[in-house]
Amino acid sequence: MASTTCTRFTDEYQLYEELGKGAFSVVRKCMKISTAQEYAAKIINTKKLSARDHQKLEREARICRLLKHSNIVRLHDSISEEGFHYLVFDLVTGGELFEDIVAREYYSEADASHCIQQILEAVLHCHQMGVVHRDLKPENLLLASKLKGAAVKLADFGLAIEVQGDQQAWFGFAGTPGYLSPEVLRKEPYGKPVDMWACGVILYILLVGYPPFWDEDQHRLYQQIKTGAYDFPSPEWDTVTPEAKDLIIKMLTINTSRRITATDALKHPWICQRSTVASMMHRQETVE
Repeated sequence: MASTTCTRFTDEYQLYEELGKGAFSVVRKCMKISTAQEYAAKIINTKKLSARDHQKLEREARICRLLKHSNIVRLHDSISEEGFHYLVFDLVTGGELFEDIVAREYYSEADASHCIQQILEAVLHCHQMGVVHRDLKPENLLLASKLKGAAVKLADFGLAIEVQGDQQAWFGFAGTPGYLSPEVLRKEPYGKPVDMWACGVILYILLVGYPPFWDEDQHRLYQQIKTGAYDFPSPEWDTVTPEAKDLIIKMLTINTSRRITATDALKHPWICQRSTVASMMHRQETVE
C-alpha cells in the first residue's frame, strides 16, 4: 500500500480558479464530484516543506479537524498525495468582515456587538477544545456570503496551538504586531488570554475604525502594548456607550488572571443585552 500514490483528491474533486496563495500553498475553488458541493482547497506543496513545516501542517490539520462551529471555517477533508497535501475547507464568499463594514451605508454599535459576539463564540469553541488561535486579526475574519447578515467565520489556524486546560507556557513568539498581547511581548508564559487581548483590539477597531495601539516604530508600538497605553480620544469615543468601553477595558487588561474570558465576555451586557445597551446610532467615522 505504501508504494502506491494516493490520488483520492484528483478522483473525488474537480479544481477551479485560484482564490489566493501563500509561500508554499495555493487556495483554489473546487467541487466534490459526487455531491456537486463547492469548497476551497488549500493545496500545500509538501516537497518544499522542512521537517518543522511538516509538523506545523500536521498540527494545523489536526486542530482544524477538532473545530466544528458555525463561526469557524470548517475543514471537510484532509488528503495527502505524493508531493501535495490538500485541505478542503468551507468556501466562504463574503470577503473580509472589515471590508464589508467600510462598504456599509449604516453601521452602529449594535452591529459591532453582533460581530464581536460571533467572534467570541468562535474563540470560546476553540478554547473549549483546547485550542489557542494566536493570530486573531481582521484579515482572518471572513463572511460566509455576500448576503446581508451573513455569519462571521474565523479562519487561518496556521499559528494555532493546542493547550491543556488553562496551561500557560512559552509557545514561541507568534502573531501580528498590533494584536500581540503584553505577555507575548514580554516573552512570558501565555495561553488562552492572548486571544481575548486580540478581541479587545478588534472590538476597538470595530467601533472607531483605527487601532488602540499604533506607532510607525515597532519598538515604540510594543512599549505601548506592554504598558497598556491606549485611550478613548474625543470626539469619536464621546458617542460610544460606557458599556462598550467597559468590555474593551476588560479585554485589554494587562494582568492575564484578571482579563475577561470568552465565556464571561459573552455574558457582558453590551453583548447579551444588545437591544437595550448597545447604541443604534450610525458610526460614520468607522465606515470612513
